[in-house]
Amino acid sequence: MTARIDHAVTSGTFSLDGETFDVDNNVWVIGDGDECIVLDAPHSVEQILEVVAGRKVVAIVCTHAHDDHVRFAPELAAATGAPIWLHPDDAPLWELTHPGRAWDADLTDGQRIEVGGTTLTVLHTPGHAPGGVCLYAPDLGVLFTGDTLFHGGPGATGRSFSSRELLEDSIRSRLYGLPDDTVVHTGHGDSTTIGAEKAALG
Repeated sequence: MTARIDHAVTSGTFSLDGETFDVDNNVWVIGDGDECIVLDAPHSVEQILEVVAGRKVVAIVCTHAHDDHVRFAPELAAATGAPIWLHPDDAPLWELTHPGRAWDADLTDGQRIEVGGTTLTVLHTPGHAPGGVCLYAPDLGVLFTGDTLFHGGPGATGRSFSSRELLEDSIRSRLYGLPDDTVVHTGHGDSTTIGAEKAALG
C-alpha cells in the first residue's frame, strides 16, 4: 500500500515570554492504512485521532517544543501508546510546558523514520527553536518544515531560544539543496515549494 499524507487544522493558543496568541496549527499524519506517524500534537487529541482513524501510531514526532506543537503530546501518547520523539536541543522549551515529564526518544540529524512504505529523513534546522527539525520524504516529494519555513519565508524569531541568522543559515544550507518542486508542508498556513521560497528569500 502506498504511503499517504493526511492533514488536520487545530485551533488554540501559543504562549512564550509572557505573551499568548491565538493560532491555527497544521497536523500532518504520514503512513498507510495500517500505521502512521503524527507530526506535532497541538490543541486537540480528538481531532488528531480522527485523522489517525484507528491506525497504529508508530511515533509522535515533534518538529520543535513550542507549546502549540507539544501541549497534547503526552495525552496523545497515552491514548495511542506511541512514543514522543523530540530533538534534545529543545529540552528547555519542552520543560516549560511539561516539567517532570520527559519525551521518550531523541531525534537526531540524519535519522531515518520508516512508516507505511515510506522513509522520512530528519534534518536538524535550528533557528526558530534550538531543536527544530524538518522531515524529508524524497519518494513523496515532500518536506515537512514545522515552523522552520513557511509559505512566504522563514519562521518567526525574536523570542527566547530563537535566532534569525541561525534560522536563515539552516534554511539555506539544509533545505535549499532539495529539488525546487519539493512540496513544503508547514506547521501553520498554506503549503508551498522549495523553489518558491528560494525565490522569496534569495
